[in-house]
Amino acid sequence: MPEVLWLSEKQVTSLDISMADVIDAVEKGWRLKGEGKVEMPAKIGIHPRKDCYIHAMPCWIGGEVDTCGLKWVSGFPQNIKKHMPYNIGLFILTDSDDGHMKAVMDANWLTTWRTGAASGVIAKYLGPEAPSTLAIIGAGTQGRINIRAMMSVYPGMKTVKVYDVMPNQVATLKEQMGTLFPTLEVVGAQDVQSACADADIVISCAPVLEKPVRTVRSEWLKKDVLCIAVDHDSTFDADIMTGARAYVVDDRGQYAYMQGGGVYFQGYPSERELYAEMSEVVVGKKPRVREGRRGAAPMGIACNDVIVGKMVYERAMAKKLGTWVNP
Repeated sequence: MPEVLWLSEKQVTSLDISMADVIDAVEKGWRLKGEGKVEMPAKIGIHPRKDCYIHAMPCWIGGEVDTCGLKWVSGFPQNIKKHMPYNIGLFILTDSDDGHMKAVMDANWLTTWRTGAASGVIAKYLGPEAPSTLAIIGAGTQGRINIRAMMSVYPGMKTVKVYDVMPNQVATLKEQMGTLFPTLEVVGAQDVQSACADADIVISCAPVLEKPVRTVRSEWLKKDVLCIAVDHDSTFDADIMTGARAYVVDDRGQYAYMQGGGVYFQGYPSERELYAEMSEVVVGKKPRVREGRRGAAPMGIACNDVIVGKMVYERAMAKKLGTWVNP
């Protein structure tokens, strides 16, 4: 059996892959999906504790990518109190010709960056031409990475207003983003309403909850606004999405499966009422929408993991990074 390349979180991070590269990869994966070259079942999960999940996410991307992969990833909100990551997981890259495992890598960087990159692609196709103000609800890891994604798509963004129930999270975000983007004004908002006021793009990055307290109201939003729910349905009121000119998700099958379970996206548009899934917009089956209220719920899908995981593997091989182990 061929040896398997092991890549730790530190090794993956040391590759210094740019957000622009991850956005390009995610966009390419959606293009191939829109062309019918992706096999990806809805992710299945187990729930050993309240508001927690562990998901299995397999996918094959064909075309010029022709790569298989599987991510086994958990999400535990209480990890914040333990000073542990919300998401913990492993990603396995598999050869499409003979099924041997090519690499096993930490999935924390992968999950964080491809999630932010998905928001970046959504903004590229559905966002305003030149936004000046971004609102972030939830200042944790996803709040920070989504700012990086928006600054990659919109380097001229002037202001980001941030709200979090934990003020220390906002302080950490301000310090980190201030260093990365000196021209970006980072403002700590006193409440959700003031964060959303006058924002061109609002992104919610709160923990995913079984029984969410949705804190963003439609009357607080501008007429022309892009709302991206990174946290499923935990933050945006249902009427924000039902009343949107266009509401998109990253995968129709995944959305129908999750909504049909009776827990997530309750009161949100049904799969039949979607404007599109993002792959359809990327390949031009559905036109871009840049005016009015636009809503998006990127749930996190395996084709994003596989195409970014392949890039990580190729960069590591080029730099001779990682540890070879016998299976």
